[in-house]
Amino acid sequence: MNPAAQNAAANKKSGSSSRKRKNRDLKNGKPNGSSKKRFQTTNNEVVEEVNLNKSRVDNGGSGSIVVTDSYLSDSRFDKCSVSPLSLKGIKDAGYEKMTLVQEATLPVILKGKDVLAKAKTGTGKTVAFLLPSIELVVKSPPTDRGQKRTPILILVICPTRELACQAAAEATKLLKYHPTIGAQVVIGGTNLSSEQKHMQSNPCQILVATPGRLRDHIDNTAGFASRLMGVKALVLDEADHLLDMGFRKDIEKIIAAVPKQRQTLMFSATVPDSVHQVCKIALRKDFEFISTVKEGTEETHSKVNQKYLVAPPDKHFSLLYAILKEHIADDADYKVLVFCTTAMVTRLVSDLLGRLNLKVREIHSRKPQSYRTRISDEFRRSKGLILVTSDVSARGVDYPDVTLVVQVGLPTDKQQYIHRLGRTGRKGKEGQGILLLAPWEEFFLDSAKDLPIGKAPVPSVDPDTKKKVERAISNVEMENKEKAYQAWLGYYNSNKKIGKDKKKLVELANEFSRCMGLDTPPAISHLILRKMGLGNVPGLRSK
Repeated sequence: MNPAAQNAAANKKSGSSSRKRKNRDLKNGKPNGSSKKRFQTTNNEVVEEVNLNKSRVDNGGSGSIVVTDSYLSDSRFDKCSVSPLSLKGIKDAGYEKMTLVQEATLPVILKGKDVLAKAKTGTGKTVAFLLPSIELVVKSPPTDRGQKRTPILILVICPTRELACQAAAEATKLLKYHPTIGAQVVIGGTNLSSEQKHMQSNPCQILVATPGRLRDHIDNTAGFASRLMGVKALVLDEADHLLDMGFRKDIEKIIAAVPKQRQTLMFSATVPDSVHQVCKIALRKDFEFISTVKEGTEETHSKVNQKYLVAPPDKHFSLLYAILKEHIADDADYKVLVFCTTAMVTRLVSDLLGRLNLKVREIHSRKPQSYRTRISDEFRRSKGLILVTSDVSARGVDYPDVTLVVQVGLPTDKQQYIHRLGRTGRKGKEGQGILLLAPWEEFFLDSAKDLPIGKAPVPSVDPDTKKKVERAISNVEMENKEKAYQAWLGYYNSNKKIGKDKKKLVELANEFSRCMGLDTPPAISHLILRKMGLGNVPGLRSK
């Protein structure tokens, strides 16, 4: 993330775009400023909802109303009631104006209220919860220097390692002029004892964590549970994603491990029933619900041009290569995300594209965290690069200036399609999305009828390109093909529609095997086949 560059570009854009929209929006009679309405929670508590609808008031001498779709507001951080040292950190990080999310939430959070904020990713919500959290630490009484285990004052929970690392890095930037305050991150895939030593020997008033690793420390790190009793603010970032990933029980244990007298902040792109249920146990009854998502726009970004292609699986690799080559030719500053169904299919596709001499990187759950962090940082900074990824990059991760998102194969559901698509068209910029499906995956489009996805004609692939791709796939490592085949079978077996007919499923899997240039499908462990419920299905080879 390059905050200075992003905010400079956005500041420039917001000025011109708001002028263009001014007369049009006045003519259409759009509302100004923030409005409040009553919000009924699942525990029958009624709280006020502040719904900005991405609108604002400009009283620039004339009292005129200016409505803008820019993610930036007119409010400046130096007008916010935060400490001078925090303002210096904000300025050095490249921030001048608040985003609409920050403008809506900061005043309420700084008053100490619990907040449930509905906000899309890529709209500045990380700073929205970090800045008031830092202020809470600044205002806290200093801890005894002789105290062996200083209390953790701020606890931030993120659903993925990438999001946690991103939030911790942002906190470190904002703490530039607070040398006695430390932010640390604990995540799975790293050495537990190293984290224990680091937390013991360095300031850690702010801790960013993934749920599973936090529970590891609660259960296995001496004195950690007592340090959590100092928590003054708990933040649940991407709350809907936390629950989608099955962390409900972890969240309940974490809530039980911190003091009841605390401030709690929940940020979520959507607010389904599962989020409401957590509100009951996490938030105080007088919490404030703040929505900065304009009605009707929360599902997907209007600036993303969405297309889908339906083609037989044996054409998918050639089509993907043709799509990428065309995009690279059209945009010298291309920056492409290619989403695949599983980690092992991601490895296969990355291997293939690399052999086709494309500049490509891969990231998925099977890679060690140090590698994932390095590749993620490289892609964030780069242009002229393709990142082939599993769903570890689907939500929240801030990759600026992504020009194209390609999704190969069936997304798990509509929400996952949307979140993947959300990696482009961020912060007011235009983007492009392409979904590549097989004919038997086309049923997915029935669940996405309300999205503006248009059917694109299948581009013709010349014979030379087809032969080039076939040669490249023949050179892909056999181990990668074997693991991709097994992963492919497991993924589609878990899909209710496709996995229902096991015989047909195996036929499709073996078709995928032939697409990888294999005459005979790879053998799979008999034990694994039994676990999949495929032990006696004809067409499979067991070992």
